[in-house]
Amino acid sequence: MTPAGSLLLAKDLRKSYGSTPALDGAEFSIHPGEVVAVMGPSGSGKSTLLHCLAGIVTPDSGSILYNGRELSSMKDAERSALRRSEFGFVFQFGQLVPELTCTENVALPLRLTGVRRKEAERTALKWMERLEVDDLGGKRPGEVSGGQGQRVAVARSLVTSPRVIFADEPTGALDSLNGERVMQLLTEAARSASAAVVLVTHEARVAAYSDREIVVRDGKSRDMMLEHAV
Repeated sequence: MTPAGSLLLAKDLRKSYGSTPALDGAEFSIHPGEVVAVMGPSGSGKSTLLHCLAGIVTPDSGSILYNGRELSSMKDAERSALRRSEFGFVFQFGQLVPELTCTENVALPLRLTGVRRKEAERTALKWMERLEVDDLGGKRPGEVSGGQGQRVAVARSLVTSPRVIFADEPTGALDSLNGERVMQLLTEAARSASAAVVLVTHEARVAAYSDREIVVRDGKSRDMMLEHAV
């Protein structure tokens, strides 16, 4: 798939930590509703690529365009607003707030954008129902299983109707059965909402849920679909 019409497009990204290069000319593109798996061994630069794409880390050089706008030209407040409303995140260990109930955790991104509590929790429960965890609404993260907690985290990532979801090893802490179900629900929900998913993983069974794979090695990226098409 060519970069034309990409929702998120990165070119020639370079990022070093001290004298150690993490990205060395990496490129990336994703379209609305597409799931792209970013694969590679530990230390290859795949998580750094995700953090740059999400505007969390600023690359030393290169270009990242989101919806036609250069991320580096945005003010910090603008990038923060994107991460609250147009970007969703799923991490390996969920990172739910332990003091909040599951419903409150899912509603939290909406509350941070100023949505009233009742409305935010009503929307949260709709997403929890889609992720098959609506019966856990009153429980706290420490009272649910790992698989259930990760589904709650997926619901939280979708609650603002984001355009891009960044999933960093979303099944890394789960057994294979729970991991499969989380991936099924995540990709189905994202595609139904036309949200793009940037999926960082080192597992082939997880990458199988993607439309396309990009392999990162030594800070460089290869689009496997384009490579196979040559």
